[in-house]
Amino acid sequence: MSTPACPQCTLENTYPDGSNFVCADCGFEWPQAAAPAEDEDNAVVKDSNGQVLQDGDAVVLIKDLKVKGSSTVLKQGTKVKSIRLVGGDHEVDCKMDGGSFMLKACYLKKA
Repeated sequence: MSTPACPQCTLENTYPDGSNFVCADCGFEWPQAAAPAEDEDNAVVKDSNGQVLQDGDAVVLIKDLKVKGSSTVLKQGTKVKSIRLVGGDHEVDCKMDGGSFMLKACYLKKA
């Protein structure tokens, strides 16, 4: 296993020391174990006002949304109960009168 380049000065004169890597040129130290990457499952989903959303929350649409491939429009002010958070660019899965929809959190506010 080769040692990585220093994230501070980008030089490759680094060595392991205990549980850290050390740069011999600038003296910068950083942990060998990379910080765990944030999974999409554990990602924090926030609504349009910055409130953190969780499974089971109720939300309200902040603008009219056209449903792709249909003439249906989800109206502003519609309350959606018991949402489910999922990964991907459409973070919220919900069921409404018109069917089941995947919505982006930026078009919702917590009720």
